[in-house]
Amino acid sequence: MRGTRRKQEGRWAWRLTGFVTVCVYIFMFAPIVATVVLSFNASMFGGFPMTGFSLQWYAKLMTNEAVLAAFRTSLWIALVTAAVTTAIGVVTAFALVRFEFPGKQALSTLVILPALVPETILGVGLLVLIKAIDQPRTMLLLVLGHILLAVPYVVLITQARMVGIRRVYEEAALSLGASRLSSFREITLPLLIPAVVGGALLAFTISFDNTSASLFWRPAGVETMPTQILSMLKISISPEINALGTVMILVTVGIPLLGGLILQSLTRLKRRGEPKEEMK
Repeated sequence: MRGTRRKQEGRWAWRLTGFVTVCVYIFMFAPIVATVVLSFNASMFGGFPMTGFSLQWYAKLMTNEAVLAAFRTSLWIALVTAAVTTAIGVVTAFALVRFEFPGKQALSTLVILPALVPETILGVGLLVLIKAIDQPRTMLLLVLGHILLAVPYVVLITQARMVGIRRVYEEAALSLGASRLSSFREITLPLLIPAVVGGALLAFTISFDNTSASLFWRPAGVETMPTQILSMLKISISPEINALGTVMILVTVGIPLLGGLILQSLTRLKRRGEPKEEMK
């Protein structure tokens, strides 16, 4: 009897877990699906019911100079952020994993700190600092702010990969006369490529999709894609905003997925090109 009762309780527990999981997924993805579907609505109102299928709102986006300018701004800021953040993150992770030096724990905490502080608090703090030293908000400040936000994630990803790379490879290269720089470039960096690519894609996504910090740090008259959407929402919720939201989803989700697929394909091609070990 007890065994049958436990089986029934376990069955109900799994059903409840499945029900909660489905509800969470619906809560997470239903707004995204609605945004994508409504971006093809022929009606000029950005809600249900749909009156037909149309691509007119995407065509209208292509002629909206403010949207195009915001897209270009977000794109180059995200590219610069990804490049600089990846370089800083790889070097920092390498130093934290491979070397012992005074203040290492403090440096590690300091690097990760921006990921622990809410973006709004960080944005307000930096804005207050700028006001205190009487400096204007510039594009350089905006890029530096995005780099500050993205560095912790690149460091964490690279550190996780670096821990799994055995020191013996580098020590073997050093014992054969290679310099520290050569052993890093020829041995460590190729093994780090998956983490480097993953960190760069994540940094790009964080920067391109950033809203709260950009609101505080952007110069007057400059809009990024998220702030442009917020500006348009102040007027009305139109299908054009749904189309713009769909473009944002494609960029922030599609680019990391595409990068991951390309990386997997290159890894498979590389493994196929390697000579197979002879069976003993």
